[in-house]
Amino acid sequence: MQNFKPTRRSILAGAGASALAWRAGFAQTAPVVLTAQRASVQIAPKGYPQTEVWAYDGALPGPQLRVPQGARLRRRFVNKLDVASSIHWHGIRIDNAMDGVAGLTQDAVPPGNSFDYDFTLPDAGSYWYHAHTNSMEQVARGLSGPLIVEEPEALDVDRDEVLMLDDWLLNPETAQIDPDFSQPMDLSHGGRLGNLIGTNGRFNHRLAVKRHERLRLRLINAANARIFVLRLVGVSGWQVALDGMPLPTPQPVAQELILAPAQRIDLIVDVMAEGAQAAIERLGNDDQWHAQIGFEIAGQASRARRDPPSALPPNPRMDLPDLAQARQLEMKIEGGAMGRMAMGQMRSLMQSGKFWTLGGQAGPGEAPFARLSRGEPVRLRLLNDTAFPHAMHLHGMHFREVLPEGRFGPMRDTILTMAGQSQEIAFIADNPGKWLLHCHMLAHAAAGMTRWIEVA
Repeated sequence: MQNFKPTRRSILAGAGASALAWRAGFAQTAPVVLTAQRASVQIAPKGYPQTEVWAYDGALPGPQLRVPQGARLRRRFVNKLDVASSIHWHGIRIDNAMDGVAGLTQDAVPPGNSFDYDFTLPDAGSYWYHAHTNSMEQVARGLSGPLIVEEPEALDVDRDEVLMLDDWLLNPETAQIDPDFSQPMDLSHGGRLGNLIGTNGRFNHRLAVKRHERLRLRLINAANARIFVLRLVGVSGWQVALDGMPLPTPQPVAQELILAPAQRIDLIVDVMAEGAQAAIERLGNDDQWHAQIGFEIAGQASRARRDPPSALPPNPRMDLPDLAQARQLEMKIEGGAMGRMAMGQMRSLMQSGKFWTLGGQAGPGEAPFARLSRGEPVRLRLLNDTAFPHAMHLHGMHFREVLPEGRFGPMRDTILTMAGQSQEIAFIADNPGKWLLHCHMLAHAAAGMTRWIEVA
């Protein structure tokens, strides 16, 4: 199939938290505790009651973890919920035993128990952590937070802001999270979409800024299924990293930015507006632009705009895979409402409680989708034979999209594949272990779109 560029219409159809600074020479005798617990927070606008959530350390989003590149992260996960849980460190090229996938890399942590996560962080960039046991429900209830790995040298910016975009499906009268996570419409269509959209756990998030102030904005899509189409108003700048990985050259921000579930975009932007008309806006289903983050401009940081920024320093192990020597694999995505799967197959699939298949199979299964040798280059073609887009996420490794004429796209860990289209990704299988490959529209993963590969 031909290479396809998504449009906003095709898509729409289908830290206020605490930070922990690590420094060289800082020693700990025991891991810092990170607790999953119930809490009440003000998500809905003023006048509505607080919403009961499941949250790390009682905060929504969870505590902002900031760690220098190459440092060691130690956290003792304590589960004070009444259900089992685990933590996945999304986008980190991590030791397999620390990946946090219940049933594949570890047992889920029972209520009242704990688990010690201990790993180094090889790559600078914007990442996040979230529950990976019954993710569709636990992430929707609030179990996620930002993980920022800092470059060795500080950037020439005035401020560094983490912006976690999310939505919540709330009862419009009580402002409580809808507890029904088994809706066939969510599972078989576009996923569970919220009726309240916000940033950093707030309905109307605003930043106080100055004209000509330079900001690093780390955009993280923590929503279960929502694809954000964004534009900048009154600010302009450059994309400098995708999914944590630096771009070789900063790219001027396009007219619109597309951020699929689990994806991240790092921007360096300058505040250009003189008045209060500055914002990051999102495109709604009504085809109108709505404020996602407002910038309140007061004062001036400098008289003139600075020169364009330099590229971020590259992360290690960013070699290009050898396409000529790569092992070729194909994974067909099938099922869902309005799909082309045969009626008999679809009926049988639904009887098993699933709606989707990856590579002809619903769910991870006992055997891997592929067994790969360590260091082996791989080309994986994703064939989306469904009526919906999917955000395909590979654990443990980053990949590149293979573009026409054998060119490569930037390194990513999550790729948006559009309905009826085909995309090819390539990577080097350089991280041993069992690694999940699934759709990050979490209702789709719960309803069958989950497989795994093994690297040995």
